[in-house]
Amino acid sequence: MTPKPTLEERITGSLVGAAVGDALGGAVEGYAPDRIAERHGGRVTGIVGPWNGDEWRTARPIAPYHKGDGHVTDDTLMTHALVRVYDAVRDHLDAYAVADHLVPDLLSTPRWIPELEAEALPLQRIFLAEKWLVARIHYGHVDPREAGTGNIVNCGAAMYMAPVGLVNAANPPAAYAEAVDVAGAHQSSYGREAAGVFAAAVAAACLPGATPSSVVDEAIRLAKDGTRSAIEAVAEVAVRHTDFESALRPLREAVAPFDTVGPDYRSPSLGARRPSRLHAIEELPIALGMLLVGEGDYRRTVLGAVNYGRDCDSIATMAGAIAGALHGEAAVPAEWAKQVAEASRLDLHAPAVVLADVAHEVFTLDTARRRAHERAFVALSPAPGVPR
Repeated sequence: MTPKPTLEERITGSLVGAAVGDALGGAVEGYAPDRIAERHGGRVTGIVGPWNGDEWRTARPIAPYHKGDGHVTDDTLMTHALVRVYDAVRDHLDAYAVADHLVPDLLSTPRWIPELEAEALPLQRIFLAEKWLVARIHYGHVDPREAGTGNIVNCGAAMYMAPVGLVNAANPPAAYAEAVDVAGAHQSSYGREAAGVFAAAVAAACLPGATPSSVVDEAIRLAKDGTRSAIEAVAEVAVRHTDFESALRPLREAVAPFDTVGPDYRSPSLGARRPSRLHAIEELPIALGMLLVGEGDYRRTVLGAVNYGRDCDSIATMAGAIAGALHGEAAVPAEWAKQVAEASRLDLHAPAVVLADVAHEVFTLDTARRRAHERAFVALSPAPGVPR
């Protein structure tokens, strides 16, 4: 009988799995499945080079980013930044932790940016929806709990919430609540909701005996409004497939009514990314759908996410984080992890070591706080047999 992965192995599997998925998906981000197959002579089965080859520095709309060749994108940069916030705080996070630690990190410390092949401030690479954090909090002095209001609604906040799920491993409701609080600094509406549900899914994947179905069931239980409806619709379709090839079109059709971007990913509809209780980001439901299609197998799950196209670096980041949490680092192809680490010049294991230490510390703090609450509550209650 194969031993179940430990917490440390699940944390490593999730963070490494997320980075590898990000790197694989980044090379084909923004394109439809048929375009991806045409460009690569079939479905992507591993790490591939830039879409425009050696012309990546100038070719639009990708330039000046060197996507592909195992380079991680802003999904991983933001995930690792959030781990550094946990390392500084050594406790649960909230929107103020974003203001006090994450925003200064993005603004002040140059780091190696794989897609730029240079050291730069993370602020110079992150997308406009993430630059919003700096504009609103650092320059606008907005209350961090409300700073996300007005930002476009996309997967920007959700894509880096795996650490929240891992610190709250095996406690999906706590992961959901913490991620919703943290993400309030970044986004509103269904973007913020997706952050909570993704963190909860990662936490659910850490439960002993967790399966792809149990993870999706927990996500549906906690999700609200359009996010819940979108996950339900995608999951209903996904369980009919065990091969991502046959699932690509049906999954897109299932999520389309909830996705505001529209059929042309590079030319969003007029109502794209606006707050709504009826809609959902596309990336999280599809990641969960591919988890079901791939039956939790890391390689099948992530390759399904990558070949789906559209915002597939974020889809594969989320899918990889959940599959890695389910099975531990052993599930992530070692050759992919090695190539991504070397190409991106990143130690993919160091953040996992830090986060595992933080998770243990936070659990100890939570236990002490819970026991103190129990003592206080008992002291407030009448002794057995005493009338209330």
